[in-house]
Amino acid sequence: MNKNDLVGVVAEKATITKAQAAEAVDAVFEAITGSLKNGEEVRLVGFGTFAVSQRKATTGRNPATGAEIQIAASNQAKFKPGKGLKDALNA
Repeated sequence: MNKNDLVGVVAEKATITKAQAAEAVDAVFEAITGSLKNGEEVRLVGFGTFAVSQRKATTGRNPATGAEIQIAASNQAKFKPGKGLKDALNA
């Protein structure tokens, strides 16, 4: 499923237009992104938790040349599924 598919499903389930559903989906994504940027977790009870994890800088290797390269530290988004989502997938 891609974003357009998600917008279509939201529009159908909420009986709204696709344009309204697209605005709603974009607003949810922006809210989650904004919270993660501020260092906050986003907990959606029954669905899961979005959080930010920090990766340390490491030394890697270029597979083509074998030369060592420095990989910069970065922030990564992580998702941990909640009980409701796990149960739905394993039902």
